[in-house]
Amino acid sequence: MDSILDNLSKTEFVSVCVRDPRLHKVDPWHTHVDYEICLQTNSMCFRKNTSYVRRRYSDFVWLRHCLKGNALIIELPKLPPWNPFFSLKNKEQVSKRMKGLQEFLENVFQNPLLLSDSRLHLFLQSELSIRRIERCALGKTRFTVAEAIQQSRSSYSSSEDKSSSDSDCESYHFGRSSLYCQSLLYASSSKRLFFPLFLFLGYSTLKLFLE
Repeated sequence: MDSILDNLSKTEFVSVCVRDPRLHKVDPWHTHVDYEICLQTNSMCFRKNTSYVRRRYSDFVWLRHCLKGNALIIELPKLPPWNPFFSLKNKEQVSKRMKGLQEFLENVFQNPLLLSDSRLHLFLQSELSIRRIERCALGKTRFTVAEAIQQSRSSYSSSEDKSSSDSDCESYHFGRSSLYCQSLLYASSSKRLFFPLFLFLGYSTLKLFLE
């Protein structure tokens, strides 16, 4: 059993980058910055091997709030603190925020229980707004979670050249949680991914038994 787990940890990987900040001017008094999330993986956890979406800081705040429902006794990864004086012209602030957002996602990926949330997958691999993500996850849209991701154009980059920035991406292995990622494959008719708590507890028991 240990050899199987070790082989999976060597073959499956995920690489995520948060980059390309852009300023959007809604009106003369309101602006916001969003970032591109580049995800590249061969893990069975994700429906697409490559995806690009743009999300703003408040979207990450919403995502973390959603994940709290699955966190239970798990310590949830932290986001970089909100800065009321944040400026796109301040390169240090921008770099620090992007790094913090990227580390948040990397830590989320390490937890199979958090990976079970369909809102996380829609956040990363679909172009749906936050409101539509919530509705889709609840089964209140005409399309399923799998269909929303599959039909998204987010697998194509909006930037001119992705290869020039790929070296900045952090890549790492999933490790033993890969076994549980396989159980999270999307069915074409599924409205929302579901990962029962007893599976997570079973994984912990198995890990203790093997060690």
